[in-house]
Amino acid sequence: QPAMPQGVEDGIIKGMYLCKPGAEGDKRVQLLGSGTILRESLAAQTLLAADWGVQADVWSCPSFNELTREGQDADRWNLLHPLETPRVPFVAQQLGSSTGPVVASTDYMKAYAEQIRPFVPKGRNYKVLGTDGFGRSDFRSKLREHFEVNRHYIVVAALKALSEDGVLPATKVAEAIAKYGINANKINPLYA
Repeated sequence: QPAMPQGVEDGIIKGMYLCKPGAEGDKRVQLLGSGTILRESLAAQTLLAADWGVQADVWSCPSFNELTREGQDADRWNLLHPLETPRVPFVAQQLGSSTGPVVASTDYMKAYAEQIRPFVPKGRNYKVLGTDGFGRSDFRSKLREHFEVNRHYIVVAALKALSEDGVLPATKVAEAIAKYGINANKINPLYA
C-alpha cells in the first residue's frame, strides 16, 4: 500500500478516502482502487493524463463492505424518517463534489464493488472491474491481465465511460485497446 496521507483516518474507517487527486482538467474520472489493485489505479491515473489528457482522482477503498453497510443504514434511516432531512451515504458525500464517471477496480469479484452502486451519486456512470472467473495460478501481472483488472483495462474502462458520457469519441477507446495491445477477442475470463 502507498503511504497513508495525513487526515484520512476517518475515511479509512468508513471505507474510502482520496488517495491522490489528479491535476486540473476538464476531462475527469474518479478511480476507486481496492487492495493490491490500488497501485494499478495509480498507474492508470498516470497513463490517463499522459496518453489521453484525462485527469483522474484516485480513491483508496479499503472496505466496500463498510461503505455498503453505511449506505444501507442511511437508506433505512431515510425510509423510517420521511419528514426529516435525508441522510447522504458516505460514498455520495465523498464523490459528490467530484466530476466524471467512476471506475472501481478490485482483485475480488465484481459483486464486491457493485454493492455500492446505489450510493454512487445519481446520474454518474459507474464501471466495475473485478476478478470473476475460475481460479488459476500465475504471475500477478499475468493474472491482472487475464482477469482484466490491470492499469490498461482501468484506462479503457475510464475512456469508455467518458465516451458514453459524450466527453470523448468512441474512437479513443479503440485507440487505447490497440495502444495497450489488448486482445478484444480473447475469451471472457468469466468462462476461461
